[in-house]
Amino acid sequence: MAQYLTPGVYVEEVSFRAPSIEGVGTSTAAFAGPTLTGPVNATSELLTSFGDFQNIYGSYDNLALSGITPGDPKNTNYLALAVKAFFDNGGSQLYVSRVFSPASGTDSGIATGGTVSDTGVAVAARFPGAYGNQQLIVTLKATRAQTVANLPQGSLIAARVPPAATSFATLTAQVGLADTQIVTSAAFSAALPAFITVDSEVMSVTAVDATGTKLTVSRAAGTSTAAMHSANAQVYLPVASLQALVTPTGATITLAAPIAGTLAAGAFLQIDQEIVEVTSVEPSGTTLNVARGAQGTTGVGHAAKAPIFVPATVDFDFYANGSNASFTDPGGVLLPTPVPPNLYLLTMSVTATGASGSPQVYDNLGFDPIHPSYIGATLAPTPPRHIDALENQIAFTMGAKLTTAFAVYNALFGSSGSVLSASQQVYTLTNGGDGVEPEANDYANALSYFTALEDVAIVATPGSGIFDASQDIINELIIHVSQQRAYRVAILETPPNQLASDNENVRGQIDSSYAALYAPWVVTDNPLARSGTAIPAEITVPPSGFIAGIYARSDEQNGVSKAPANAVVLGASRFERNISFAEQGVLNPLGINCLRYFPNRGYLVWGARTAASDSEFMYVNVRRYLIYLEHSIDNSTQWAVFENNGPPLWARVKEAIDSFLYNEWKEGSLLGDSAAQAYFVRCDRTTMTQNDLDNGRMICLIGVALLKPAEFVIFRIGQMTSDAQS
Repeated sequence: MAQYLTPGVYVEEVSFRAPSIEGVGTSTAAFAGPTLTGPVNATSELLTSFGDFQNIYGSYDNLALSGITPGDPKNTNYLALAVKAFFDNGGSQLYVSRVFSPASGTDSGIATGGTVSDTGVAVAARFPGAYGNQQLIVTLKATRAQTVANLPQGSLIAARVPPAATSFATLTAQVGLADTQIVTSAAFSAALPAFITVDSEVMSVTAVDATGTKLTVSRAAGTSTAAMHSANAQVYLPVASLQALVTPTGATITLAAPIAGTLAAGAFLQIDQEIVEVTSVEPSGTTLNVARGAQGTTGVGHAAKAPIFVPATVDFDFYANGSNASFTDPGGVLLPTPVPPNLYLLTMSVTATGASGSPQVYDNLGFDPIHPSYIGATLAPTPPRHIDALENQIAFTMGAKLTTAFAVYNALFGSSGSVLSASQQVYTLTNGGDGVEPEANDYANALSYFTALEDVAIVATPGSGIFDASQDIINELIIHVSQQRAYRVAILETPPNQLASDNENVRGQIDSSYAALYAPWVVTDNPLARSGTAIPAEITVPPSGFIAGIYARSDEQNGVSKAPANAVVLGASRFERNISFAEQGVLNPLGINCLRYFPNRGYLVWGARTAASDSEFMYVNVRRYLIYLEHSIDNSTQWAVFENNGPPLWARVKEAIDSFLYNEWKEGSLLGDSAAQAYFVRCDRTTMTQNDLDNGRMICLIGVALLKPAEFVIFRIGQMTSDAQS
């Protein structure tokens, strides 16, 4: 307790009431079963819509289990259909655990492609399954960049330094700002006036001496570097010359004659002192659409017969920035300053098939390991973001020697990859498989990942009734929900196409109040049906997905104390079998809940019994309501652990539980005309011995009067005489 050492007034906060008990949720479900794709042996995520399921586990497409003939019902994707039925019938929260059984001990079921080596790029599906057998396309993207100042660290760029040509001469003297003469190492031959590019500066040659090596030039005709050039500066020599008509702001130029060969979008032309980029070429070959202002626009119209120089090729130098400040090429040479025009930021996009079947596009991926969107990290086998770890279907593994942007570029597109066209690398992933028909231990493993999820209240294995080990799978499901402090129930299903005697055999091997068995299967619309195909318009699916949704809907509308029965099965076209009144008279006493059709009322759940022989826990709502009370009290009284075990603690615990149960009675969840008839709570020396206290045990006795469903509504009608009336 607090110490009081200095005289004064002390104000302290205390609580005079016991902590409240909050009711737990009862409508969260968990399904285990085979899916097209998605994580295996991993804690599942909470799904709130069928779209969430599609993004992680795939859609309705059929499986391809090894050794199972295509078209066999065992390949039907029952889990996806059950998830859809769950959300359609009122469910809102669902966990899914994927069941996958490898075809052999060495077969992972993972689809792979590419080359696994120090200098190669290997691609693989992130999850097992035949769904991973797909093509994915890596596309090089070149985006025009005006500056390198704000590019992300690790960016890769391509720059024309100088513009492309077929021959170069090397200067033997420096060229200063005032110099009007340069000396080349080889004779220069061109019709005057000719235009050359020294580094990124455009110069006009006005005269050449007799040796052809001393050129008189006009400087600052275009973009001047305003600095000395190096002693070995490169000089661009145009290789073709034509005449063109260019207006000051025109985006179209007309050539005097067609250019020989193919001049495609992305080529560069030099007109007087201006360099323009060709965006498209008209069929005539003489009209070019261009982008102006790429370098040194003159700001005035060119002469009607302006000379135009056409480079023979379009070559680019590649530069990467490792320090977010300076770009260097593979040899360590810095990008010239000032930055030259015609600069392109290189990224790539990867297009693959997503889990839902739609294209999954990863854009603006980088080449350098330090790039914020490096392909080897964004699409790594273990992605850094949790959402990507769930939804990314593919993974790139980069060779150990691919440590630079240049190495990754060459590995993906080759050293001759074209910057200005959509270079692509296509990977074909193969050898992915859905494994073999699952056994009971495969389901047990998948169910184990639900154990730590405390909010799960309903568990099912939709479609497991189709497998040979269906009865063993039911046993594993019952074991899972019957564990101490599991606080959940199982929805069981019989195999399809069962007669009454077959259903009796299934029920005869079960005895648990934590499970409820439903029959028959439900016929619903087939989402894979297409006009003009042989795929049937309807499909028979297990009832567990529908029933789990109805549990959730009933809890939301009426509370968990109400039996989830006499409820419409939404999405049902009909039932696999029409169970008659007489047949249900056989099945219902056994604890087999029937789905039945009633004229003018529709398709209904017509049963609310557990699969227990104990009459005390005969009804689903009784078992589920007791679970709700136990779980709520368990969760909200953890504060009492390690408190002093005496009357003050007992009084607080009793008050907390009494308040909780009183509220339940007021809401109509308990039977009784008064609170005293509905429940009692005892926590005192009458419930504990001295031995209990010595061993740290506090024992509280709670009794509740539970509501049971009016399963048989009986009206007794008899005749009476008029004399008997009062």
